[in-house]
Amino acid sequence: MCDSVVAARGETVGGVTLFGKNSDRKPGETQPFRLHPAAHHPPGARVRCTHIEIAQVAHTHRVMGHSPAWVWGYEHGVNAYGVAIGNHTVFSNEPLEEEPGLIGMDLVRLGLERGRNARHALDVIVGLIEAHGQGGSALAPDAAGYHNSFLIADPETAWILETSNRRHAARRVVAGSCSNHYALGSDWEIGSRDLESFARASGWWTSSEKLDVAAAFRNPHVPPRISEGRQRATREWLARERGKHDVASFQRLLRDHGAGGPIWTGRGATQDEERFFTVCAHSAPIHETSASLVAELPAERGVPWPVWISYATPCSGIFLPVYLDGALPDRHARDDEHGAWHAFARLQAAVARDPERHTPEVRARFAPLEAWIERERLAVERAMRAAFTTEDRDRAGDLATDFMRRTLAAALAEVDALASALR
Repeated sequence: MCDSVVAARGETVGGVTLFGKNSDRKPGETQPFRLHPAAHHPPGARVRCTHIEIAQVAHTHRVMGHSPAWVWGYEHGVNAYGVAIGNHTVFSNEPLEEEPGLIGMDLVRLGLERGRNARHALDVIVGLIEAHGQGGSALAPDAAGYHNSFLIADPETAWILETSNRRHAARRVVAGSCSNHYALGSDWEIGSRDLESFARASGWWTSSEKLDVAAAFRNPHVPPRISEGRQRATREWLARERGKHDVASFQRLLRDHGAGGPIWTGRGATQDEERFFTVCAHSAPIHETSASLVAELPAERGVPWPVWISYATPCSGIFLPVYLDGALPDRHARDDEHGAWHAFARLQAAVARDPERHTPEVRARFAPLEAWIERERLAVERAMRAAFTTEDRDRAGDLATDFMRRTLAAALAEVDALASALR
């Protein structure tokens, strides 16, 4: 499961495109944050993805994103060209292919490694699913796979892409969101050549009008309460806050629990109720939010731009700014008990024992740390800009590395202290 949102430049306070995503996975699945540098590859090179090996391209871009520990790809991430991508499970009438292929998370990373803008990344993903399909476990090493939708954005444009096996449909959006169901109607702009003929041959579309993707492909046996309430909440929020969107507002949305706002009040709800499934997910055993990301996609090249990331449920955690410049601290990428993800998961478990009481306590304790991080961020970015001006990228990278090291250390110290205090 998952929810993604995007607001283009005309919809935001700062006049830049904003992208956000909650990655909802099986409870307890470790999801570290990893950075992979740009690389050149020799002719004939191959790359091993989660289940299959495919041909490598000559050059791959610098990328970073959250990755379930056992998966090659990303749940969501960004690249050095300001492209952001997130994927989501969708439930199709079409059975998933039995042969292993590229799972949605592989396609996110491959789109980022190979795409210089949103449309290019979309074309990369479409070409790969046509060539290799989407078969293979994706929820866990021994669990089922799924079809995918994607939200793909760059500083100028954003696209919603929905797929079913080797077919696709897509359209551009200015402010939009994705959840876990097909939502494109007859408003799709581009699609597979046989998209409509396949739907008609399968008996899913009999109208003489243009194909309605959701009406034809959506599996009617998957209860709408799982995702429709979440997408309605994100779309209403996008419309209500139009022109007011900024990083902080996107973070608030990813922490939203419906009527409970930033505080999860869903204990006692059942899987038969829509309120069981909120944007900030506490919906065990089906899924929980395992990682989150908010990115302000840069309108100009050669400037420092932070990406805010969170581990476990964002309501119990803190968003930390990280950079493609520099080196990520090791604990971001570790998937053992010493990694950042496990530290925030321990705090989430402590808060969950009494969320109505503990969530405000945690937020109050985090407030001074968040204020300090913001002051440090602004100072570091001024220094990084000066380094970029003199084309001293090594200096800019060193500044980012030191900042990420200091802020992660301070955050983990506070997280450990809070987890102990709330026992």
